[in-house]
Amino acid sequence: MKLRHIFTLAMSFLVTAPVYAQVTAPALPPNPPSMPMPNIDMVPPSSVRVKDVVTFRGARFNQLQGLGLVSGLNGTGDSANSVPYTRRALKNMLERFGMPQIDESTMRPKNVAAVMVTANIPPFSKPGQQIDVTVSSLGDSKSLESGMLIQTPLRGADGRIYAVAQGAISLGGFGVSTEQGASAQKNSVTVGRIPNGALVEKEIPVTLMDDNGYIEAYLINPDFTTATELADKINKSLLGNAKATDASTVRVFVTSTYRNNLTELIARIENLTISPKNNAAKVILDERTGTIIIGQNVSIGPVSVAHGGLIVKIDAQTTVSQPNPFSQGQTQTVTNTQITFDEKKGDTLVLVSGSTVGMLVKSLNELGIPPRDLITVLQMIKAAGALNAHLEMH
Repeated sequence: MKLRHIFTLAMSFLVTAPVYAQVTAPALPPNPPSMPMPNIDMVPPSSVRVKDVVTFRGARFNQLQGLGLVSGLNGTGDSANSVPYTRRALKNMLERFGMPQIDESTMRPKNVAAVMVTANIPPFSKPGQQIDVTVSSLGDSKSLESGMLIQTPLRGADGRIYAVAQGAISLGGFGVSTEQGASAQKNSVTVGRIPNGALVEKEIPVTLMDDNGYIEAYLINPDFTTATELADKINKSLLGNAKATDASTVRVFVTSTYRNNLTELIARIENLTISPKNNAAKVILDERTGTIIIGQNVSIGPVSVAHGGLIVKIDAQTTVSQPNPFSQGQTQTVTNTQITFDEKKGDTLVLVSGSTVGMLVKSLNELGIPPRDLITVLQMIKAAGALNAHLEMH
């Protein structure tokens, strides 16, 4: 009887234990809701944004310029005799401040210099915004160091004033001289800049869309292939009806969706990506400095390059010729010329089809060929028709 009672209790415990454990076990915390992944446009390394290689018609810089005076120079200003217009400009400025008539010939300012002030005003600049200006000496001023530009109006090509410049000049160099004529100079001391030195006073209007409803994108580096690719990308993105009209221009018809919101349309076009690998292959050579710039997609056809050198050396030795005793001759100097030559064994380099200019330059460097000879080798390869690229000399 007792065994049956113990068995019944054991069976009931086995049946109810899982239920009890299930009821009393602490519940696990719910999984946090998954955050949506941000929509990131992963640009492959071989692609660039349109905004990095394109400008839009109307959104351009404009050049401003003005004639001004710099004061506060430490005796390094324009000389009165050789630069008369500095005295005239100073006289006009003093008269505008209400000063009485001043005899121009009596003015001997050594701390004033006439300067040309130039600036590039970006598109969409609003009144009150600041832009950088460049100040350059017009006369015979020795230095603009520690100078202060007096308020100067900056005019555009139409003669209107769009900005006003004023401020302390930053040279980025120095010049020191003594009365004995010794001098030391680093960088230019007659050209300086004034960061944020001009205030925009008038906005230059910008027209992005013409009367027919078109905007135009201009490639910085004109290329037919790239222009066609850009037009296809715009059409496939349903941003407008685009067509490449030449190697640098892509015309886009603005649909009614973006007719009143050109900013959004241009922003979407700028964030498209195109492949720069379609640019023309190009090699740029600078013989003055021995610099070689190699673009992408530059390849070389099958060619064999042999490079050698012939060194000719001419030595001139001067000797004294003495006459024989009692011959009544005269002592004379005689120049003996000796010519020697040394012809080096030429090095031969064979390139197979598909080789690149980089492989060629590396191989020639290993042969010890100097950069100027590399330029000559590249010119000869181009003349042989084996260089599949445009060759430019600077």
